[in-house]
Formats: sequence, C-alpha cells, structure tokens
Amino acid sequence: MVRGGHRAIVPKHMAQSYERLRFAPAVQSHGHLFLTGMTGSLPDGQMPHLPEDQFHAAFAKIAEILNEAGVDMSAIVEMTTYHVDLQKHFDAFDRVRKTYVQDPFPAWTAVEVAGLRRSGALVEVRVIARANQ
Repeated sequence: MVRGGHRAIVPKHMAQSYERLRFAPAVQSHGHLFLTGMTGSLPDGQMPHLPEDQFHAAFAKIAEILNEAGVDMSAIVEMTTYHVDLQKHFDAFDRVRKTYVQDPFPAWTAVEVAGLRRSGALVEVRVIARANQ
C-alpha cells in the first residue's frame, strides 16, 4: 500500500473497509500521518447512544491507527473536531479528550456542523501527527 512516497496505514480489522470504501484510515507522507476523520462507532459498526461512549470510541480508533504507524497519541500535532450540537456536548467531549491528549498539546479547532455522514454520530475527529522517521 505504498505509492509515490505515500503509505496507507490500515489496521487489520479496518482492511475490509479500506477495500470497500476505497480510502485509508491514515496516510503517511513526508514525515506526517494524515488521519481520516473518526466517528465514535464501535468496531462492530454500532453507534453508542451515550455521547461519552462515542467520544472514547473515536479516540480509541485514532490511538489504534497511530499505533499501527508506530507512534502514540503524543505524536498528534493538529486536531480538528466536528461536532453536532457542540455546546450541549462540549464539556463531556473535553473531559474525554483530556484523557487521551497530553502535553505538549496539539493545535485544535472545534467546529459545529449540522450533521455527519454516520447516522447518530455526534463527533468526527481528524488529526495530523508526526510519523516516526
């Protein structure tokens, strides 16, 4: 899964989605990892009803993808989060975020959106991380 200096990062249990949907969970290019936005769906595809469970699931997927690339959450340099009903869920999201992201903290932009592709999703988290060189 390498082409033109870019390498797709695909954890084993995401391989079917990679082939079916035709996009990578992450791409390593020029010293960075560019992760696809992750919603809080569970490995079986179900969307948890509790906001905190969605937030934990999104960060767990990010951690798994980074681990597949040989780095951990401390490699994150930039994060953009897309929220349905941002004000209602922000405090819970921020509490969960703080359990995954540590000092030095990445740059972060939070954006409210009308909806996300996955039905029932409250958040989508996209990150850029440094890759091990």
